[in-house]
Amino acid sequence: MILAVCGKGGVGKTTISAVAAAALRRRAGVRVLVVDGDPAGGLGMALSVEAKKTLNDVRVEVIDEVKAGERSKRGLAQAMDYRLAEAIIENGNLAFLSIGRPDDVGCYCRVNSFLKMAIESLAGGFDMTVIDAEAGIEQVNRDVMATVDYILLVSDTSAKGVRVAETIRDVAKRMVGGDGAGLVINRVRDEGEVESIRRSTSLDVIGWIPEDDSIRRYDENMTSFFDLPECPARISIENALKATGLL
Repeated sequence: MILAVCGKGGVGKTTISAVAAAALRRRAGVRVLVVDGDPAGGLGMALSVEAKKTLNDVRVEVIDEVKAGERSKRGLAQAMDYRLAEAIIENGNLAFLSIGRPDDVGCYCRVNSFLKMAIESLAGGFDMTVIDAEAGIEQVNRDVMATVDYILLVSDTSAKGVRVAETIRDVAKRMVGGDGAGLVINRVRDEGEVESIRRSTSLDVIGWIPEDDSIRRYDENMTSFFDLPECPARISIENALKATGLL
């Protein structure tokens, strides 16, 4: 199964992706690929994992080799597989890959297209794949989500966050098709906020996460979410992930 965590910037996608990674790593016999699809690299920091080589580094290396005549077009796929293997960081039954930040001025179109290729190439070798997607709809527009089974939409309790989640759902349905999407509401103070959002959106609300000082402390201290103890937010995130079929 391939799950992408999407939503507006600042709503908590990376925290949810990190808790998902930690929960999956605890499952014996399950091979997990975790992809930091945000050029800002927040998921690596949340898990205290530093990528020595990123997906963008791989893209640049392979292109340079082809341009220099060191790699034929026939050998391109083999070169990409080899370079991707170099970029993956193994941590027990979990593998981590970072998209990286391209040096090119402008949008991330080229590296997003390469991300789609990488997911198609790598995901088949793992039982579960979790993608912490870039904020907004760029990666959906680039058809990165074409191989994704479920889009976990994340919003805080703001109307803007929910509207962005709805836009991502609508764009994903046009670009990819299918109905595999659900909304998780983050930083909830009381259940009345959840019921208000349920009444105002057509999205399937599959869970909500309470405000939790444990999450705030881990963020502030840059402590690895692999070490997050059982707490209300972690329990709520894991319950939402069960609703997606990931756990």
